[in-house]
Amino acid sequence: MALTFDDGPGNYTSHVLDVLAEHHARATFFLVGEMIHKDDWPVLRRMVADGHELGNHTWDHRDLTALSDAALNHEVVRTERLVKEVTGVRMHALRPPYGSTDRRVAGEAKRLGLGQVLWAVDTLDWRDRVPKLVVQRSTAAKPGQIVLMHDIHKTTVEALPRLLNVFDKKGFTYVTVSELFGDLKPGKRYSDR
Repeated sequence: MALTFDDGPGNYTSHVLDVLAEHHARATFFLVGEMIHKDDWPVLRRMVADGHELGNHTWDHRDLTALSDAALNHEVVRTERLVKEVTGVRMHALRPPYGSTDRRVAGEAKRLGLGQVLWAVDTLDWRDRVPKLVVQRSTAAKPGQIVLMHDIHKTTVEALPRLLNVFDKKGFTYVTVSELFGDLKPGKRYSDR
């Protein structure tokens, strides 16, 4: 299964990394460029060192389908450049904000060499900030699915040890999105295997 975290880095991201390390779990972090401040650079480098995957979640989380071609490109490329500068990593996955994509977004993702990664299980942790609900929704995931969470909400971070304990008991292995699917095909949409 692929655990994914959106909208960071944030105040709780280091704690998320600690919990994932305790469970020998790798995840994919979809980063918002404007959230990456100089103080966060060590966190991003730790993500890479710990074996997590970095994904592009645009510069400021705008609906890509509503943007001009130039603005769409700028949203993605600006984040790509910053993450590469900080970590040396070239990202291969794009998560369009709100899962909002169309033919133009797919074309730009293809041109930039990015697979479009959506999800199969949405924990709705951004709406319902109740750890118990996050655990219930995430642990309904089946093998080969992508689970969407956010590392910027304290309640999600509180739920993480519990949901990992459930998945551990079920015998799940935690992989990055690219490990789940192999090489991501640029422009293609992925949500589960």
